[in-house]
Amino acid sequence: MQPDDFTVHIVDDEEGLRKSLGFMLTANGFGVRLHPTATAFSEIAPSLRSAVLVTDMRMPDMSGLDLVRKISNISPPIPSIIVTGHGDIPIAVEAMKAGAVDFIEKPFEEAVIIEAVRRAAEKLADSSAGTVSVDDIRSRIGSLSERERQILAAVVAGQPNKAIAFNLDISPRTVEVHRANVMMKMKARSLPELVRMSLIVSI
Repeated sequence: MQPDDFTVHIVDDEEGLRKSLGFMLTANGFGVRLHPTATAFSEIAPSLRSAVLVTDMRMPDMSGLDLVRKISNISPPIPSIIVTGHGDIPIAVEAMKAGAVDFIEKPFEEAVIIEAVRRAAEKLADSSAGTVSVDDIRSRIGSLSERERQILAAVVAGQPNKAIAFNLDISPRTVEVHRANVMMKMKARSLPELVRMSLIVSI
C-alpha cells in the first residue's frame, strides 16, 4: 500500500512531540492527522477508513493500551503502533495481545517509525508479504537451547537483563550473549518483531 492510500493518525497529549512526529512523517510522504487525546481519537475511529494509528502509551485521559482495546473490534480494523518508554514494555506486550501490531521504544530513530508505519499499512492492505508462518517460528524456537528459551520468555515478559541474570543466577554479560543468540536464531531484527513471533505461537 502506497503512503497516499492511507492516513497516519498520531495520538499524543504532548503537543511538541505530536507535532514533531507529524512533521517527520509528513516529510516522508505520509498523510497525517494529529489528535491531542485518546478520547478524541476514539470518538472518530469508527468512521475512519484506511487509517493507521500511532499512539503514545502514557496519556492522562486514556492509555495507549486502553485505546487499542477500545478500537480492537472496529471494522475495518485500524492497525495500531504503541510508542512506549522502556519501563512500559510489559504493558506494550499486553497491547500487542489486545491487537496492536507493533511497539516502539523511546527514543527511536526516524527509520524505525517509518518501517513500523509501513508494516502496519501492510496489515491494512491485508498483505501477507514478509510474514512468517507459525511452523517457521516453531522451528526457530526449536533451535534454541533450554537456556535460550528461558531468556526468550524473560525478554518477551519485559524483564531487563539485570533481572534476568538475577533470576537465572547468571551474569548480565551471559544474558547479553544468550539474548544475541536468541535474536539471531529467531531471525528477529528487533525486540517488537521477537515479541510478535512469540505471541503468534503463545510461548
